[in-house]
Amino acid sequence: MHFTTTPFRRGPGSVAAALLLSSALTGGAALAQDKPAELNIGITTYSSGPASVFGVPARHAAEMLAEQLNARGGIDGVPVKLTFIDEGAGLETLLAEYRRLAEDVGVDVMFASISSGICNKIAPLAEDLEVLNFMWDCGTQKILEDDDYDYVFRTQANATPEVLAPLAYLLKTHPDFKTIAVVNQDYAWGRDSWQIFSEALKKERPDVEVVAELFPAFGAPDFSAEVSRLQALKPDVILSTSWGGDLDTFVRQAQQRGLFEQSTFVLALAESSLERLGDALPDGVIVAARGDHYFLHPERRDEPEFKQFTDDFKARTGSYPIYSVYHMAQAFAALEAAYDKAIETTGGWPDKDQVAEAMVGLEFQGFGRPLTVREDGQSVEAQLVGTTGTDPAYPFRVIKDIEIYDGGSLMPPVGTTSLDWISEFEPGTLDLEGKAYDPS
Repeated sequence: MHFTTTPFRRGPGSVAAALLLSSALTGGAALAQDKPAELNIGITTYSSGPASVFGVPARHAAEMLAEQLNARGGIDGVPVKLTFIDEGAGLETLLAEYRRLAEDVGVDVMFASISSGICNKIAPLAEDLEVLNFMWDCGTQKILEDDDYDYVFRTQANATPEVLAPLAYLLKTHPDFKTIAVVNQDYAWGRDSWQIFSEALKKERPDVEVVAELFPAFGAPDFSAEVSRLQALKPDVILSTSWGGDLDTFVRQAQQRGLFEQSTFVLALAESSLERLGDALPDGVIVAARGDHYFLHPERRDEPEFKQFTDDFKARTGSYPIYSVYHMAQAFAALEAAYDKAIETTGGWPDKDQVAEAMVGLEFQGFGRPLTVREDGQSVEAQLVGTTGTDPAYPFRVIKDIEIYDGGSLMPPVGTTSLDWISEFEPGTLDLEGKAYDPS
């Protein structure tokens, strides 16, 4: 017998009401549907363009994780099948393919997307199509703060903790800086992340002067104009939350012209670029990992499961995992945990609404610290920040002087926007007690 609950709203009492309705109709037990032959998952990631240095490793991770999951018997005996969409093909093509997978192919779950600009369009589309969507990587905080969704969840943190964590680390390790400049990609993530950082900085250090706000186009091949401007201004600190090929290009051009010698750099997403950049990234740069993602994670690096994942990925791709890889692993972990929770509740195979209900309050863990999904669909995730240093075991910079911050202390309460929350900051709000690790 097939039963579908009425679509629920994640407002006060909405999940409880949906469960009560289900209980009333079934005499106390939620009905489940027959198991499908397979669980179809659609995944958007960059397979082409400069962002593919970030997206392709995530695709390799998804393929490896799906193979391993199916080798364990799938989810309650149901194997998973993956279909990929290239974000690099452009927004119009992406949205058309997303709709095709939802309406014609009938995917069960979508993992979308990497780009914040794309996620801004995907979230309302997923809700309209009533397809369960995991925002597996995009960072803009506005999606789940500005709107309520039944079928859209984020399986990692958002821009707010991902930006406030490196700011807290900067304030602690370089308390005397007086000027700062930003070089960010000109789209949703670049603009949103700088707004969060700058508003919090005003509260913490109102004496700091912003001397330049530079927003080169996404995918820009040349940063000579930005580097020249920064050389002339000589800011104490240069911030960039850029990522992928854009960040790599900016770092190489800045290094070639000696910019790292005159300013302290804060690169909030540079964990994903360490291996690619090699010697182009010097010591002493503050880097973060959009979560507590790092192949040398100080709390997990010696655990057998963690080591096996690292070894398997390195053998498969020739490179170490980066945070997009770990974000993909978290999406899979959330998927398994949500289905397991829903199956336990229903006593059989759940429908999409029952899986969505299971996502609220879900606890799951990938290859960092455990995460929890809040009632607004946003996951709470720890944040790792450190400073680049040299290790003779690796031909690229590693992260030393690591601190890991609890994610809950870096996020506004449910129902409050990040900017409203930050507007109430007092000096010292970001004096966080992160767990520090010896750099060895």
